Amino acid sequence: MSDTLPDRMAGIRFGEGPLARACALVYTLAVVESLFLLTAVPGLAGLVLLSRDAGNIPLAALCLIPAGPALSAALYALHHRRLDLTDLRPGAAFWRGYRVNLRGVVKLWVPWLLWMAVIGSNLAVAGVGGWWAVSSVVIAVAATLWIANALVITSLFAFRARDVARLAAYFLTRSPRASLGNACLLVLAATVTLIASEVAALLLASVLASLLLLNGRTMIAEVRERFTA
Repeated sequence: MSDTLPDRMAGIRFGEGPLARACALVYTLAVVESLFLLTAVPGLAGLVLLSRDAGNIPLAALCLIPAGPALSAALYALHHRRLDLTDLRPGAAFWRGYRVNLRGVVKLWVPWLLWMAVIGSNLAVAGVGGWWAVSSVVIAVAATLWIANALVITSLFAFRARDVARLAAYFLTRSPRASLGNACLLVLAATVTLIASEVAALLLASVLASLLLLNGRTMIAEVRERFTA
């Protein structure tokens, strides 16, 4: 005779059931989001004060510098999150990810921000149009999908920055589903930013980070299998 529901439930310890796992996820997301905002505060303060003027694009990019390491730490913490409600340590995982990945993330994040600032300024201030505007938008989207891959890789693996850059570019076409999923996240973030503000999008950082990890499962598995010892 098959096990009854009470028999199956008897084998589950406190903190391991579906409800407990859901609570653990919500708690982890809340803690990670709080720490993300804390570490990104210097930039967030600047973004709040900036008006939506095209001339402020370089300053906005400067304000977003702290967000890169913070997002990397969020990815690390969520990837290493515990499922047991009685053994949650998202804060410790976040700070470890921030400390370990800070240097590598900055090497990738800052050049990407600089490139985005140049493209944004050309489109908004210089008023370029036609084929140049279209190509600039395509380049900006591709670069953003690239940095999404790069953040996931450099947050979870110990590679040199140039190797991360190559792998991130390689997986743009190697994992088309992940790229498509990340493109949808980009559209979502852009929509929230346009409707509300940049800060509103940052308030969803932990959720966006968890979705980046979900989209990148195949990429993460392949990097672990093929490119690590």
